[in-house]
Amino acid sequence: MIGFEAALDILSNDTRREILRRLVREPHYGWQLASQLDVSQQAVVKHLNVLEGAGFVNSEKVASEKGGPPKRIYSVKQSFSLRMDLGPDLFRTKHSQLPRGGPLNISNVHGLPDTAIQIATHIGGRRRLAISEAAECITHIQEMLDRLDEQRNALVALHQHVMKRVSRSVEGEFEDYQERSIVHTMLEDPRRPFDLDAMAVAMAPRGLSMEGVEWNFDQLMSGIIPRIGMMDSETFLPVTNNTPLPWWLVQR
Repeated sequence: MIGFEAALDILSNDTRREILRRLVREPHYGWQLASQLDVSQQAVVKHLNVLEGAGFVNSEKVASEKGGPPKRIYSVKQSFSLRMDLGPDLFRTKHSQLPRGGPLNISNVHGLPDTAIQIATHIGGRRRLAISEAAECITHIQEMLDRLDEQRNALVALHQHVMKRVSRSVEGEFEDYQERSIVHTMLEDPRRPFDLDAMAVAMAPRGLSMEGVEWNFDQLMSGIIPRIGMMDSETFLPVTNNTPLPWWLVQR
């Protein structure tokens, strides 16, 4: 699966989104897409090559019914979710692969609501659904997604309130811009294991040697960690020697 930035760049094109919108309904030939989108076949082929190169779609050659040369037909290959949250104190992106497996496996593994489990049970093992059945299932699924979206939006808004308040603390506690950048990087995902090396490389100024990066970063961290510690010195966690810990549970 390609990264978020590459996926966003590919999907920023209107024609490519329209191509995907039609391909999820059924496989299409290039000439069909060109006709439906009122775009030249040459342009459609270029867009399809981009989508196929990124793994969004795949193609196969199908023999012509009239005995002519085989023609290439396209269908969607990847299944993923692309999300972005933006606010005055928040910027989050996520590119995640959708779960694989049949309906029953998905419902059992991922703890779906009872209504979703009933739908999974109803369609599991069936190769076809009547249009009326599918419409009813999709209606229920869309209603559940709408409720989840409302809850997610509320959580994102709450996340933004937390970031707004902690940003004031960061600004008041750290005068140095680099120190503030490091703290904000840590706060982007407090669950992330404590990896100073990766953080140092990611934030290194251009042209600075690795030795310079390590020295500069160590100097910064030596002044940051004691000022953001939130762990009681009498608190103990039973872990193995190689257990990764989030940065706010690490003592130096």
